[in-house]
Amino acid sequence: MSGPDEDDDDDEGPPGVPPGTPFYMTPEGQAALQAELHALWHGERPKVTQIVSWAAALGDRSENADYQYGKRRLREIDRRVRFIQRRLHRAEVVDARDQKRRDQVFFGATVTYAREDDSETTVTIVGMEEAVAEQGRISWVSPIARTLLGKRVGDVMKLRTPAGVEEIEVVKIFYPERPASDDGA
Repeated sequence: MSGPDEDDDDDEGPPGVPPGTPFYMTPEGQAALQAELHALWHGERPKVTQIVSWAAALGDRSENADYQYGKRRLREIDRRVRFIQRRLHRAEVVDARDQKRRDQVFFGATVTYAREDDSETTVTIVGMEEAVAEQGRISWVSPIARTLLGKRVGDVMKLRTPAGVEEIEVVKIFYPERPASDDGA
């Protein structure tokens, strides 16, 4: 049974995605999670542990703010570390540079689509932890990404938005190229 510090909800995944579905991510997303894990475990956690030890040595812990804050921060760090470790364990890293079928939208694609008002929007389909809407990086489980996946240039589809249904058309699909000197190893 899980205690209050356990955070196992991440194992189920987002709504509409079957349980057990891998957590797709780009190599950059994997590297960012690994870097965060390293920084937490080897950087921040030892510093906070040192402060907690120092504060505990002062005596009365019930009114010791450094001790109380430090213990709370350690729980937050440990919860995040467990979350990242589970994500990395279940991650399926997909490198868009390896995509063979570049005429269709798949994970890692950068897609430009036209809206009904003739404006164009460009998005890159990435993993859930990598999504930053303001940068045009959308999660592969987002409604727009799920609408775009599998489509080709010229395909018109209906996108359900909070404002209603809108027609969009795929204008361009782009996948990054692997540099000639990069052998994929």
